[in-house]
Amino acid sequence: MTEPVAAAFALPDHALAGVGSRPFGIYIHVPFCATRCGYCDFNTYTAGELGTSASPQSWLEGLRRELDTAAVMLGAEGAVPAAETVFVGGGTPSLLGGDGLADVLGAVRSSFGLAAGAEVTTESNPESTSPEFFDRLREAGFTRISLGMQSAAQHVLKILDRTHTPGRPVAAAVEARAAGFEHVNLDLIYGTPGERDEDLDASLDAVLAAGVDHVSAYALIVEDGTALARKVRRGDLPAPDDDVLAARYERIDARLADAGLSWYEVSNWAKQGAECRHNLGYWDGGDWWGAGPGAHGHVGGVRWWNVKHPARYADRLTAGELPVADSEHLTAEDRHVERVMLTLRLRSGLPESDLRASEIAAAEQAVADGLLSRAGDRLVLTDRGRLLADGVIRDILS
Repeated sequence: MTEPVAAAFALPDHALAGVGSRPFGIYIHVPFCATRCGYCDFNTYTAGELGTSASPQSWLEGLRRELDTAAVMLGAEGAVPAAETVFVGGGTPSLLGGDGLADVLGAVRSSFGLAAGAEVTTESNPESTSPEFFDRLREAGFTRISLGMQSAAQHVLKILDRTHTPGRPVAAAVEARAAGFEHVNLDLIYGTPGERDEDLDASLDAVLAAGVDHVSAYALIVEDGTALARKVRRGDLPAPDDDVLAARYERIDARLADAGLSWYEVSNWAKQGAECRHNLGYWDGGDWWGAGPGAHGHVGGVRWWNVKHPARYADRLTAGELPVADSEHLTAEDRHVERVMLTLRLRSGLPESDLRASEIAAAEQAVADGLLSRAGDRLVLTDRGRLLADGVIRDILS
């Protein structure tokens, strides 16, 4: 364990009081990428962008300091909570290699420890994986792999500026399963300009051939400041079409349901028992410490986020400070809004008792319109309601 740094950022007693009684996870942000995808607005940096200002080694040293300080802070009122879930995201965590990711998990073990049966996930770019890579991760204690596939169509990958070859994600998923990973996810993006129905079908064929037990599928969003947004603004590419996105979503849902993968969140499907526990912790209002440049954390109604640049992140920790850029204390109203927004996206639904009288009236209208159904005392999005989930939630909260 490294020497904890000074905690200029501190959690109040009321937030610390319930630590350990709520689900607790750790998110670790790896900010490194080999190239920048045109649609991506995540906090990532290529080697050319960083130069000599930061490195995986300086990032790892900072990560250890941050995690050790977090453990001291969260253990102030009692025992340090063991991590029930760990999620290593990015960026491209697989660029660290198997040994590098083993070191990351070792840092979590040293500071917090892992709860019995902990779920430990890492995202990976299929091109920076191999059978040896997956074997090393299994040996280190990882239990779940999430692979970025996006599409099986080469021309779609080109528009997204993805660098992997179309067949590699399926091969990587097969390698991960051969290494002993029971839980493997493939990510899809649908609605890319130029994507055809047959392209989506080919992607779904590939996903199902890989034998994975979890699929995440996201409609393409054109984020401000990205290369894709500039192309759309210039007229080089059309913006995604809402009707096309809805039709593609229905196509994805039908194919995955027929294969035994059920939706449990609007954009996520899994075989029974293969739901991502870490993400469920987010959606159910649990606690998590977000470590790494730009990572967000939440404990007991307090949310914070770290400085974004890896060099500044490492410098702050070397100087004996937590790298927190800012924080906010969620009000009762904030927490209510987030509860409705997040829980209503889940197949388990939202207890009607969580709604206020005016909101219940809006929910009843959504039931009448066929957008919500009742399952006992809970409100659940219908198939049509999932297509309009944001609008349903907005109407209830307005």
